[in-house]
Amino acid sequence: MKFFLDTANLEELKKGAAWGVVDGVTTNPSLLAKEGVTPHEQIHRITEIVDGPISAEVVATDFEGMLREGRENAAIHRNIVVKCPLTRAGIQACSKLSQEGIRVNVTLCFSPGQAILAAKAGAWCVSPFIGRLDDLGLEGIQVIRDICRIYANYGFKTQVLAASLRSPLHVVQAAEAGAHIGTMPFKVLDQLFNHPLTDKGLDQFLKDYSKAFQEAPAGR
Repeated sequence: MKFFLDTANLEELKKGAAWGVVDGVTTNPSLLAKEGVTPHEQIHRITEIVDGPISAEVVATDFEGMLREGRENAAIHRNIVVKCPLTRAGIQACSKLSQEGIRVNVTLCFSPGQAILAAKAGAWCVSPFIGRLDDLGLEGIQVIRDICRIYANYGFKTQVLAASLRSPLHVVQAAEAGAHIGTMPFKVLDQLFNHPLTDKGLDQFLKDYSKAFQEAPAGR
């Protein structure tokens, strides 16, 4: 499973990229609004840090507006993937942009039925939101499983991008369910490193090494 960071913060992206495990980035209008510069400028800066798919979302709600913004976003850099919402206009824009060779991430997906529409429209990927479904008392990860099975049944090329991953457990569950991509906040990526036995084991190794060589006779 590929790892994307769900952030527009440059410092977080630099840290994640330095670890060598970040394959791409997802942004949205809310994340970009926090950074204090124009969305296009911030997205361009992101392309200089991460060499992989970078999702840039349209804010228009009508078909013509989505087309215009989608083409503008795609022109920023070769790695841009245009994000369109899973609305009627969004699916129509996805179909048209995909026909033009522009990759589209259909976002705000909450059901397998919606995911089928995205695949039929030629989406490069679809983004089901796990955490938001869990908030409603539903099993978000089951939606990932269902979409992956349906796509496999019919050979759809659309990738499943598990979004709204809020914990390391979500990341693991998405991988087990067959998601092609998981996008997560920097905090969740950082938490994947953590395990008390790793810390305990490393501490013991270092103590044993230090004891053995510090206590060795001079000239040994």
